[in-house]
Amino acid sequence: MSGIEYHVSLVGNDSWEGTRSAPLRTISAAAEMALPGDVITVHEGTYRERINPPCGGESDDNRIVYQAAVGEKVEIKGSEIITNWEKVQGDVWKVILPNSFFKGFNPYANLIQGDWFTPKGRDHHTGAIYLNGNWLVEAAEFNDVIHHEGNTMLWFATVDEQNTMIWANFGNSNPNEELVEINVRQSVFYPKQSGINYITVRGFTMRHAATPWAPPTAEQVALIGTNWSKGWIIENNVISHSRCTGISLGKYGDEWDNAETTTEAYHRTIDRALGNGWNKEQIGHHIVRGNTISHCEMAGIAGSLGACFSVITENIIHDIHVQRSFTGEEMAAIKFHGAIDTLVSNNRIYRSVIGLWFDWMTQGTRVSRNLLYDNYTSDLFVEVNHGPFMVDHNLCLSTDSKDMLLNVSQGGAYVHNLFMGAVSILPDLGRSTPYLRAHSTEIAGHHTLECGDDRLYNNLVIAQKDQNGLSKYDSAAFPVFMDGNVFLNGAKPCIHETAPLEADWFDPSIKFVIEEDSVYLHLTCQMDWKNQKSRKLVTTELLDQTQISKLPYEDTDGKQFRLDTDYLGVARDESNPYPGPFEMIGEGRMVIKVWPHA
Repeated sequence: MSGIEYHVSLVGNDSWEGTRSAPLRTISAAAEMALPGDVITVHEGTYRERINPPCGGESDDNRIVYQAAVGEKVEIKGSEIITNWEKVQGDVWKVILPNSFFKGFNPYANLIQGDWFTPKGRDHHTGAIYLNGNWLVEAAEFNDVIHHEGNTMLWFATVDEQNTMIWANFGNSNPNEELVEINVRQSVFYPKQSGINYITVRGFTMRHAATPWAPPTAEQVALIGTNWSKGWIIENNVISHSRCTGISLGKYGDEWDNAETTTEAYHRTIDRALGNGWNKEQIGHHIVRGNTISHCEMAGIAGSLGACFSVITENIIHDIHVQRSFTGEEMAAIKFHGAIDTLVSNNRIYRSVIGLWFDWMTQGTRVSRNLLYDNYTSDLFVEVNHGPFMVDHNLCLSTDSKDMLLNVSQGGAYVHNLFMGAVSILPDLGRSTPYLRAHSTEIAGHHTLECGDDRLYNNLVIAQKDQNGLSKYDSAAFPVFMDGNVFLNGAKPCIHETAPLEADWFDPSIKFVIEEDSVYLHLTCQMDWKNQKSRKLVTTELLDQTQISKLPYEDTDGKQFRLDTDYLGVARDESNPYPGPFEMIGEGRMVIKVWPHA
């Protein structure tokens, strides 16, 4: 449906009409005027405001669109510029700001805290200091700033009844001659109300948010977030420097936020969410695509229950939880609880504590064609799920991580992946977690995690540094189903695979080369891998149904699986598909462009 197009410009005025010739000055003013079908076009420049959209669209075809003007760079920041720094000594400077400067929300008095958060014995605040776009690290004590040695630049703040005083070490820079910004707003684009549906946000650079810890039991405020809504499209943005979370598709807030860190508390959270409209008709169905997300200390994208029925695709996510001054249980490039029928595909994820973390009720989920490398704990962590879920055609290349795959789930299918590194399989008999009816949020039952009931077909498994391959499955409690896998460089098969192809002497010498915006995978292949005659095309029929939920493996749209194309979209040999992500022709040294996807 067609509507009104409102224009916003730094030369505008909020008392004007919002036309191209008489633009508004702030995005927030346009948001107050926009109705379903309207478009808000923002022109070149930096806008320092928090957008709280009061109204959403009515349907996927009648939404409200916020967009940067084509070909124009538009930044929205949750920070303000500070220029009146006074030198203390050496490289240390200070500034004193009246508390009124913060207009009711002071990030330097606002602690990071909540369920499953571990502060490491010190305070952490949602404030942050930036020098020419790079953030400084918050010090634990005032003296750490004054007497600091080394290259890391630190800051420290105190707040009394009237003023906020900030000390910062800027190295060799004079902060009054450089761009110095500080967090002043909790978020950049986030509705205060839930149920603001069908919004599109595209083409912006959004930075600098004093975001809180966002556990699955509390409201998940982020630099940009949906706040328990339906049908958002967040696309082609640059999102960075959120104190905790970049994008949230998460839960609403209520009086039980951050009240109790237990499994039982999350069970009660789920029950309340079901009473607050957690269902296929009202929640989720978001699309997050083509964004670059970085420098978030909790998660690049988080979502408790609200990411269901969504598509997360073609994003670049990097440098997540790299300061590591605090810890907890929620840090990952993508961390979802209840990712029902959610597709996570074609993403590039690197330099994150964990790449992908799927926790509780990962069912009907598909994780496909993702490129993961240089993640320092694991590429994939699946926790207390009963399936069915599909993990196919992924490149998991974080060779120095503790566990390339950390599997505390059952009912997963792992198909045509390239796995480099350790695979750990762990039961969890202390937690009984939900499984659901097919393609629904309706709870069908609860069960503990014995482990097993997984399917592993046609993967390339390459050991690094005497790692185990798939041998940890030898003692799985439930049956496991394996065939067509190839084990290289010392990787060991599971005893339950009847005819594994082992070439423990062969090192494919995998490396990846980054050239500007492209990534190339170099590896050495052998035609012998093709000659494993037991290998089959993977289909829903082959995978059968899961032990606990008693459901078949189906795609996120309910259609049956037939994995007849590879990572690059090339047709598979249906009579004898090649192992791993690529349908190879020939042998020897190969160079494959793996990002961006063809």
